[in-house]
Amino acid sequence: MLRNPVARAVAVAVVLVVWLGLGSVGGMAQGRLSQVQTNDAAAFLPSSAQSTRAAEAARDFVDTQTLPALVVLAPADGSDVTDAQLQAVARFAEQVPALPVDGGTWADHLTGPVVPVPSQDGAAILVPVPLDGQAAEQLVDDESLTNLLVGDLRTALADDLGATPTTAGDLGLHAWVTGPAGFVSDLGTAFAGIDGLLLLVALGAVLLILVVVYRSPFLPFVVILTAVFALALAGLVVYELADAGVLVLNGQAQGILSILVVGAAVDYSLLLVARYREELRHAEHPADAMRVAWRQTLEPVAASAGTVVAGLLCLLLSDLASNRSLGPVAAIGIGAALLAALTFLPAVLLVAGRRSRALFWPRAPRPVAATTTAATHGEHAATVPPAADPSEGNGLWARWARFVARRARPVWLVSAAVLLVAAAFVPTFRASGTSQTDVFLTPVDSVAGEEVLAEHFPAGAVQPAVVIVAQDELDAVVAAAQDVDGVASATPYTGSTGAPAGAAPGGPGAAPADPVVVDGRVRVDVATEAPSDSQEAVDTVADLRDAVVTVAPDALVGGPAAETLDTQVAGARDLRVIVPVVLTVILLILMLLLRSVAAGLLLMGANVLSFAAAIGVSALVFDHVLDLPDADPVVPLYGFVFLVALGVDYSIFLMTRVREESAAVGTRAGVVRGLAVTGGVITSAGLVLATTFAALSVIPLLFMAQLAFIVAFGVLLDTFVVRSLLVPGLVHDLGARTWWPSALARRPEHGVHAATARTAADEEPAHRS
Repeated sequence: MLRNPVARAVAVAVVLVVWLGLGSVGGMAQGRLSQVQTNDAAAFLPSSAQSTRAAEAARDFVDTQTLPALVVLAPADGSDVTDAQLQAVARFAEQVPALPVDGGTWADHLTGPVVPVPSQDGAAILVPVPLDGQAAEQLVDDESLTNLLVGDLRTALADDLGATPTTAGDLGLHAWVTGPAGFVSDLGTAFAGIDGLLLLVALGAVLLILVVVYRSPFLPFVVILTAVFALALAGLVVYELADAGVLVLNGQAQGILSILVVGAAVDYSLLLVARYREELRHAEHPADAMRVAWRQTLEPVAASAGTVVAGLLCLLLSDLASNRSLGPVAAIGIGAALLAALTFLPAVLLVAGRRSRALFWPRAPRPVAATTTAATHGEHAATVPPAADPSEGNGLWARWARFVARRARPVWLVSAAVLLVAAAFVPTFRASGTSQTDVFLTPVDSVAGEEVLAEHFPAGAVQPAVVIVAQDELDAVVAAAQDVDGVASATPYTGSTGAPAGAAPGGPGAAPADPVVVDGRVRVDVATEAPSDSQEAVDTVADLRDAVVTVAPDALVGGPAAETLDTQVAGARDLRVIVPVVLTVILLILMLLLRSVAAGLLLMGANVLSFAAAIGVSALVFDHVLDLPDADPVVPLYGFVFLVALGVDYSIFLMTRVREESAAVGTRAGVVRGLAVTGGVITSAGLVLATTFAALSVIPLLFMAQLAFIVAFGVLLDTFVVRSLLVPGLVHDLGARTWWPSALARRPEHGVHAATARTAADEEPAHRS
């Protein structure tokens, strides 16, 4: 902090002007993040994945890739489709390419004709609309062509046929738009709440917590502004990188970015403001108090941010592009939160010069010595020390710290036992994969349409598994595929598009054609009995691969179910590889920060136990309370990275202060002081972070809801059990041995605290006030 008043005023003004500029530009970029999203799971797979190689080979069999929108129609009364209904649908199908879009028509973006396909049971009609896959993500007025096509189809069905999922009109047909395009559109609609509803809920909830914490009409808004400017900076950097193709951004990463920045920025701000408030009682000028507070806060906050960033960057080791990109995206968010808390926030807190204490009104802290002198008129002023021992007060956390010190061993033993009991349920956590129809937590058109489609058409024929094999191995592969349990049919690809596998455009009965041969290879479309987006189909494809490789070792099996299988395999691999790396990296950071092997191991063990307990409780809640489907394998991975990296923050905040106090008064007394001083602010920070992550549940997707509960509950567990009971109890019980092998471990308890390290906490003299 600059000591010259003029230079200080100029520095404050410059910092604020720079942040205002970043906020204006970054705010616009934040609003455009949805334009650079990619939510196609296939785009996240590594090039080495078998489904990726199969998709690459399959491109040679068609002129263009398609992202089909599937229109499913069925009579409202459950009867068979009439000739009049079929003719009306045929006329509708003919008009689809002529619908206007982007100064032209949809015919410019379709790869083939739009032809109705009656079901074999005569009770439904399928109209595949083959959208050009290359143009699917093209933006028109900030909306992708995929979303526009699905929206136009639903509007045209309602206007021309009176057919919607809930109304049948004069024609008597219900209609749904499903298929890959329908799911992508509905997924985009679900993520659309990130830019508005999610941030509104998160910021509103945090604001309420801050009002309760500060009891001030001004300070909560200063902290919220810090988070908003941090989010604007993060949004600007991420948008530019995603737009340039440097990283891949999906809806999940964008939602996590928003929540992470808000939570981290507010947490760092709480710590700085708490230390600033403390120093304002010992300094005449707010700038002097800020200088001390900033220096004392820098190490724990920077260490906290560095720990989180290091943990997040371990995601770069993932095989999935979505995970690899989340690491840098979230790390950018943490960096922006740290920068805003250490630059923008101090500038705002000092903007009023000597009158800056007014931001704390009506509880503005005053210098202790000055207040005492004014009140006691001279001679009695010297009898009141300017800085009393914080652990000897009557506040909640001072009393709590003394309680933990009195019963240190029982406290940490009971806390550890409770966490171990919860962790015992970890094996019951189901993360084998999620069907696409289970992804949405609210009713959506694409899921309902998929169910109708599966009822009247071969369920897996709409998006079959694709086998690329040498021409001379065709018959053996077809025979092997047909023998696999769960396979409905296996047919060579003959070049027809639009209809499900095994069905011909215009109706059943079309004569089969010769298979298409490309470079000596053919393609076999394998329809599964279960829908391709179900876990049953994924299991069938795994068996299919095993069967095919026995007769054709070089065969490639791809398709939507295979992509899901490869994603799950990559997710399980990431969990095995990334978890040990994260543990090692964070453990090394803790040891270096605290200059102690013992303290690093203690904190890491406590936080791993906390994570296991959070997963165990989550398993009970998901299975027996909410009855949720199986989680995706990436859910426990994300939960681990966020909980271990973020959860250890609170232990860092506590232990850096404990170490600071231990150097002066000894370890056991230092624990009492450290817990008494940091208890309130760390609890507030934990509540803020848990609340912001809980806000993810407003996005109606299974992944978001599960991650929201795991992280929010885990943070609360870290805040109220690990940091408040387990860690301080264990450190107090170990005493100076906590700091082994540093010099502090060999320093005896000294001074008055050495003699009363235990008894000072054991007794609460009646005369204390």
